[in-house]
Amino acid sequence: MKKIKITALSLLLMGGMLTSCKDQLDIQNPNQPTPASAATETGVVGLAQGAIYVNGFTSSGDKYYDGVVGAFYNGVVGFHEMMGDVVAAEAANTYMNNLSAPNEVILDDGTKVANPNSPSAQITLLRAINVNAQQGGNPGFHEWAMMYGLNNAANSVLEVVGKTTFSGDAATKQNTLKAWAYFWKGFAYSRIGSMYYAGLINNTSGSTNGNYVSKEKVIEEANANFDKAAALLNGITNTAEYTTILTALIPSYFQTGKGAVPTPAQWIKNLNTLKARNIVVNTPAASITAAQWGTVLTLTNAGVGSSDPVFAGNTNSTGDIFSPLSYSVAARCVGANAAGGTYKISERLIQDFNAGDKRLANNFNQFAVWVGNSDRGNAFNTRWALKDGGNGLAGVMVYTNRTAGQAELYMVGSYEENELMKAEAKLYTGDIAGAAASIDNVRKYQGAGLAAITATDLATVKEELRKERRVALAFRGLAFYDARRWGVLDSGRKNAVVISKDGKTINTKATINYGYLDYWDVPDNELAYNPAAAGSAAIKNPK
Repeated sequence: MKKIKITALSLLLMGGMLTSCKDQLDIQNPNQPTPASAATETGVVGLAQGAIYVNGFTSSGDKYYDGVVGAFYNGVVGFHEMMGDVVAAEAANTYMNNLSAPNEVILDDGTKVANPNSPSAQITLLRAINVNAQQGGNPGFHEWAMMYGLNNAANSVLEVVGKTTFSGDAATKQNTLKAWAYFWKGFAYSRIGSMYYAGLINNTSGSTNGNYVSKEKVIEEANANFDKAAALLNGITNTAEYTTILTALIPSYFQTGKGAVPTPAQWIKNLNTLKARNIVVNTPAASITAAQWGTVLTLTNAGVGSSDPVFAGNTNSTGDIFSPLSYSVAARCVGANAAGGTYKISERLIQDFNAGDKRLANNFNQFAVWVGNSDRGNAFNTRWALKDGGNGLAGVMVYTNRTAGQAELYMVGSYEENELMKAEAKLYTGDIAGAAASIDNVRKYQGAGLAAITATDLATVKEELRKERRVALAFRGLAFYDARRWGVLDSGRKNAVVISKDGKTINTKATINYGYLDYWDVPDNELAYNPAAAGSAAIKNPK
């Protein structure tokens, strides 16, 4: 856009990747449809598959990919998980090591270990490097660029689908493709509105505008697109033709386990879960209203169930979309020692497992202490790394499997997220027993092997919910949202496990004062080419 300036190269780069998927993506140019490429059913389906997956989620969709960040689920989501204190990183690419560096750590003996750039170290850094000259060095650029690339791809689908010739029930096939495009537009706007202080609403491909709107307006647009998709899905009666198109849209090697092709009703459940997320993650817990909790409860009661498909991704040996060794944040936490891979496991994540939780035993190995770049507040140091494929406990979930075809990447939402949002809604609408039951449901589903919660007081069940969201949803990019809405970014975390820089002292009552920016400013990579027009909403967070 003037945004196209940011995304144009990523659109062109799709060609090489699509060649390896030619059996599924039989198109000539997925980003500039021509009569030869998109006027046929095969062509428009190829456009709708290739343009969405590549522009939104692969390194080809990121102009400034550097080998560490660039792909969505291991790069962008990694930023979120670092700021949510699930992982840390010592690599300096895109200032990753600074993103997860808190302002201050207070150790058990009262010693204060400050970030050398304090006060407001992360906020100051993000503002200093939010300049177009930083290009990919600006961490705030990547999610913005990829999500607007995804939105642009979906706009292209909507613009050509009505001009395409279909066999059989054309209306059903067209509406399935439209629902697909609106679904991903809603996802893209949700990500923008949940991370940036302002955004753009653009529903025409290959163009942009300078009318920046508030993050709340972007979320409204996200939900409007979800509603358009739901309306189309509710009107589908020819499920055979619907299934034909959706089966062609989802890569065949994704269609296992939770990546199976959903029915229209199951797809609507996914939309409801995402709409509930938009409320939960963007509203401070201290100010969310009873009416909002009521809406969340309604949506999650109609959201993803334990047996529903959830558009999960997978890997293949050639890494056409997701590479087996780096498809997710978790895949980059595997290591033969605590130094792990790109990301290091936070001691605070391990701290949130209850005693006897089989998920901890099945997924993590403990090693000698690894001491990272401790001049940034002792947050890096850890004793833990993920075990690829787990430790063999039957019936217990596995966070990562780097064997081709064995990954299950939750690209959108999940049963666990839906059930835990339901638990939170129950908790704050007076149903404490129901909240505990929903938490127990998630633990049973993941094979945690924990006894049912017997507590009946709000404080205890609330703490179990907090821990369960961190454990059950680890590596899925939700921890930062939770830290933001629970006030942890501002108030800090107390009674935290922190390893001192001597590598020997294990603090258990430490305080971590994070001081991270809650919503990022609009990236200058956009503003340099597309300045805010008169009347635009504020493009910079006042914090």
